[in-house]
Formats: sequence, structure tokens, C-alpha cells
Amino acid sequence: QVQLVESGGGLVQAGGSLRLSCVASGRTFRSANYVMGWFRQASGKEREFVAAIYVGVTSSAYADSVKGRFTISRDLAKNTVFLQMNSLKPEDTAVYYCAAKPRGGTDYPHWGQGTQVTVSS
Repeated sequence: QVQLVESGGGLVQAGGSLRLSCVASGRTFRSANYVMGWFRQASGKEREFVAAIYVGVTSSAYADSVKGRFTISRDLAKNTVFLQMNSLKPEDTAVYYCAAKPRGGTDYPHWGQGTQVTVSS
């Protein structure tokens, strides 16, 4: 089983920055075997993809809405993935979830509990 615990959410003014962290653990978890992703869900909306980072630490993907503002990174040794969020906008307000899927998998079977990010205008 894989456990994911997010932290770093909070209230910030528009234009500000936050850094989210997600620590993964589990008896069989090995960072190099998993793709790590961030998703978000705003109130009344569907959950949406934000960013993902692949086994090669320089390989990542972003939603168009966050490109150039958000950066995903990971520390393989510490089983931790980060989401640096800059130039935050009120529309970035959502619960942010960390997720993990095995290499080659199509779905994310492992999810954290989420952390609230609120951006005030």
C-alpha cells in the first residue's frame, strides 16, 4: 500500500507563492517506480490535472493553465514531490491532491487527502 501526505497549503494573496509538498511512504514504495502527479478540485468543479513528473526527474508535464507559473519537482531519496506555485491567481483556489501511479500505468490508484489552497484577490 502507498500512503501520500500533502502539506503546504494555505491562504495567499493574488500574485503570491506557495510550495506544496507530498511525502510518499509504503512498504513496497520506491520513488523510481512511480509517476507522481498533482491534481486540484475547486468547489463545484471536476477534479483536474495540474502537473506530473516522471521517472526521469527532468521529464514533466503541466496543464496549460499553470504553465510558466507552477513547477513540479521531486526528491527521489526522500520520496517527496513538490509543487512550487508562483504568480497565484484567485482561479487557482482549490483543494490540491497528490497522486501516484506505477510506471506504465494509465490511472492514479493512490491519492493523498488533499490540502486547501486559497488565493484572495
